[in-house]
Amino acid sequence: MSGGLLEARDEAERAELIEQGRLLFCRPCQFYFAAQRLDQLPEARLPEVAFCGRSNVGKSSLVNALTGQNSLARVSSTPGRTKQLNFFDLGGRLALVDMPGYGYAQASKSVKEDWQGLMFEFLRGRPVLRRVVLLLDARIETKASDRAAMELLNNAAVNFQIVLTKADSAKPYWLKQRQEEAAALVKQHTAAHPLVITTSSETGAGIPELRAELTALAEPA
Repeated sequence: MSGGLLEARDEAERAELIEQGRLLFCRPCQFYFAAQRLDQLPEARLPEVAFCGRSNVGKSSLVNALTGQNSLARVSSTPGRTKQLNFFDLGGRLALVDMPGYGYAQASKSVKEDWQGLMFEFLRGRPVLRRVVLLLDARIETKASDRAAMELLNNAAVNFQIVLTKADSAKPYWLKQRQEEAAALVKQHTAAHPLVITTSSETGAGIPELRAELTALAEPA
């Protein structure tokens, strides 16, 4: 069985996809490479899913929650600390790529330009990249840097999926607004995946659904 949750014909098939996701993300996940420049990228040997978002959006916490490993991706209280592409091998079936955060207010203009150039070239030129998971903080409004990232992804013709993070800390009425806004943003970008997933690394909300979506992109078991 393959395909994402949108392709599930009934609840039984949806449950099966979620179970496949659980089984994949129970497999060992290990860091295997870091690159600061395009000429340092590892050999393209597995389908890749990249995670990107503003600094402090909860990217590392989400990767840790997906894999059930609390210290797989480094969680830092200092925004903008990650400056490289970090690659993780998930059970020999999928590579997770932790991308540097963008939009850190104290970063210099040159650093921001370097990030945009590096990320665009990586996204556009990586043949095994199956999807970018674009994280938006559920607690705050969409920033100009988020919109710029969407345009970058759209212009690079890279399939991306919006995932809201930190939903447990958002008021219900605000979370509903954010979900509606994300759905509207999807319709504005041809490269955007139609399914928006709302998550919380603290409560586990949305984690099974995201695992199921990513498992559909992995090498067959």
